[in-house]
Amino acid sequence: DMDVYAVDIFTMPAEGGEFTKLNTPRGGKNAPVFSPDGKWIAYYGADDEGKMYENNDIWVVSTDAQQPARNLTEKYDFYAGDSVINDLGGIEPIPPIWSKDSRFVYFRTAENGSSMIKKVDVTNGDVSVVVGPGGDVGSLGFSQNQDAFIYCQGNMYDPSQIYYQAMGEKSSRKLTSINKELFDEINLGKVEEVWFKSPSGSDLQGWIMTPPDFDPSKKYPSILEIHGGPWAMYGNLMMHEFFYLASKGYVVYFSNPRGGTGYGTEHAKAITNNWGGPAMDDLMAFSDLVAERPYIDREKMGVTGGSYGGYMTNWIIGHTDRFKAAVTQRCVSNLVSMWGSSDMGYLFEQDFGNVPPYVSIENLWNNSPIKYIGNAKTPTLVIHNEMDLRCAIEQGEQVFVALKRMGVDTEMVRFPEEPHGLSRMGRTDRRIARLNHILRWFEKYLK
Repeated sequence: DMDVYAVDIFTMPAEGGEFTKLNTPRGGKNAPVFSPDGKWIAYYGADDEGKMYENNDIWVVSTDAQQPARNLTEKYDFYAGDSVINDLGGIEPIPPIWSKDSRFVYFRTAENGSSMIKKVDVTNGDVSVVVGPGGDVGSLGFSQNQDAFIYCQGNMYDPSQIYYQAMGEKSSRKLTSINKELFDEINLGKVEEVWFKSPSGSDLQGWIMTPPDFDPSKKYPSILEIHGGPWAMYGNLMMHEFFYLASKGYVVYFSNPRGGTGYGTEHAKAITNNWGGPAMDDLMAFSDLVAERPYIDREKMGVTGGSYGGYMTNWIIGHTDRFKAAVTQRCVSNLVSMWGSSDMGYLFEQDFGNVPPYVSIENLWNNSPIKYIGNAKTPTLVIHNEMDLRCAIEQGEQVFVALKRMGVDTEMVRFPEEPHGLSRMGRTDRRIARLNHILRWFEKYLK
């Protein structure tokens, strides 16, 4: 438990017997799968311990333990796996899947707000696309002779459907229309994808969601949503919360600032030892872009986010008065106290010089939003869950107490029994209550 990168793969006879340790490097590993010929095991993994921003890759290792593991996708700057966030349960993961001849491994990648299915040639590491961008894919399954396959895919307007595709073809056929009658009756509004420049010069991706029956001649209040992680991304998958807020008359906008996955190693690495600065620059650049739209009321802009998104919400209210209201959810506020109160707080020190607080608190404190909370003037609702083991409730309590002490309008809503993932997996009535509290706060200050 103290050495989380000491992860190994072992084999043993099916009838029992001695374990054999395979020849793999240190680092995280998951979803190991035997090749049909029994000679190899493919898995998702990384060999850079202490670098949480590194891409996942597809590895293979020989089952005879004689040959070292090989990183098949090392030459590609993509994330093998999935990191698209949503609040409807997500799409089922795809483990590595072997071709019948043990030559190819099929897997999922997260890139530019979408996930795709690709395959890699075990002999030379060449990668090709099987299912392209445009949604979030999962639950891959092949026919017996692998001449066709089915998969689930969701997009911005649809949680998930089942698709069929013949091997070698570029187009697929949708087999299901679950929830069609419901969606035919609902006006979800529209979502516009935009690309814009980061202050650093890099290209960033975002989306602007307008309310149903949108009238471009009117002025609308708006809400900036910030994703958690930070090693995750928003993308082409339905977020119920966003559509709910848009249905109440808000323009909802969201993006993938530096620090998240899906845009290469340098994008993810950019916030190392500086969780707040680069991400805030990017989020403010996107807010500037949105504020220029003629239908945006610049005096009625709000901000919210959960987990790392809560961290950034706290950081923002301590560095700017731009937003008229904020909702910080299951947040991080104090990296010094989080070090010992979170289920993985001590691991985050790797992003801040790998120095624990009993040696020095300087980096952790300088990167803590609570250090700057004395500048805050933004009315802020604090939402936290009492059984949150990732971001303990004391993180939200520190924000609430500080704002209360300073006379900034604030409330704290505590959910009993709920874990870190209330918005995605909490009890239904509490998920509804959470959404209504968020709406109530923004209605008070933005309308």
